[in-house]
Amino acid sequence: MARKVIFDKKNVLVIGGAGFIGSHLCDELIKTSKVICIDNYASGSVQNIEHLLQHPNFVFLRHDITEPIDLESLPDTEIFQVRFQGIQEVYNMACPTYQMGFEGYAVATAQANSVGVVNSLEIAKKYNAKFLFGSTRAVYGDPLDGQESFQEDYWGFVDPMSERACYNEGKRFGETLTSTYHLAYGMDTKIARIFNTYGPRMALRSGRQIPDLVKAALDQQDLEVLGDGTEEDSYCYVSDMVQGIVALMQSNTNDPVNLGNPETHKIITVAQYIIDLTASKSNLLFGDAVKGLVRFSPPDISRAKRYLGWFPVTDLRSGLERTVDNMKGSRVLSYSSLVDESAAKNSMASGLSPAPEPTHEQESES
Repeated sequence: MARKVIFDKKNVLVIGGAGFIGSHLCDELIKTSKVICIDNYASGSVQNIEHLLQHPNFVFLRHDITEPIDLESLPDTEIFQVRFQGIQEVYNMACPTYQMGFEGYAVATAQANSVGVVNSLEIAKKYNAKFLFGSTRAVYGDPLDGQESFQEDYWGFVDPMSERACYNEGKRFGETLTSTYHLAYGMDTKIARIFNTYGPRMALRSGRQIPDLVKAALDQQDLEVLGDGTEEDSYCYVSDMVQGIVALMQSNTNDPVNLGNPETHKIITVAQYIIDLTASKSNLLFGDAVKGLVRFSPPDISRAKRYLGWFPVTDLRSGLERTVDNMKGSRVLSYSSLVDESAAKNSMASGLSPAPEPTHEQESES
């Protein structure tokens, strides 16, 4: 099937579209496209997409991509005329994203990075669609001694038997699958190596500290920093990341591209910004760091600048201010948690169901 758009807008498939980055990607794509969003809520949430459920150019399918899916046979997709127009772009952003409590999703993570990627690639192959795989900085593993940044031609230093290999090595295999389909079938594939991203809709209690710190500050509770506070990381605001992903899909490159912010900050600096922005009287506490994570090294984004004309434009304080404002406005709702969200508990079950009705629950103050 040709990639040509028959009707007024192209059809775009976002797998993992109810997740943190995936939902923001849907927000951007729906401005110019008809969006089919697939998610099983393993680490996504209906709250991330509930504002899109009534949009005429948005369709949600609750489905586990490790199971095959026939988009042409589903009544929900008939309005997009998939049988006639096909799909023009496929974004695979689907993978459980846990830093804390990932053990319970290890098998699902390995399956998402293997069977799920194959199923996604097969959809793109069927419709001659462009394909983008959302990879991660974790494919680089730990930096070598003296290594100041990660460039795309670095092969990485990853332990395939580590406790987090289902994610780290799994993403490497997902990249291999994507590259293999490109070479074997001439498909137009993209690989986005995504570095640390933050912003509205990040899940609570996931090990990604910013939303937990903001919530504690808003509640005038002590802020618990994991580690001694001196650990450094890079922080790319989510709208910048989405612009990079979209630019990569529209580019002519099939090489992996780093997307992230090369500037680094200590987590204690982030926490102090949050206290300032919330006018909180909270104190800082320090707890045990999350075990097993790869050591940080910032991204070299020279390739993104050269191929995409892309670089992040949101400074850390401005991005945190937007995140704080969003969480203030969301306090009457249950800001999603990867620990206790009911949808995540039964996400291992595959299959399709209609888009759920939005739920409104009071946020716990505990």
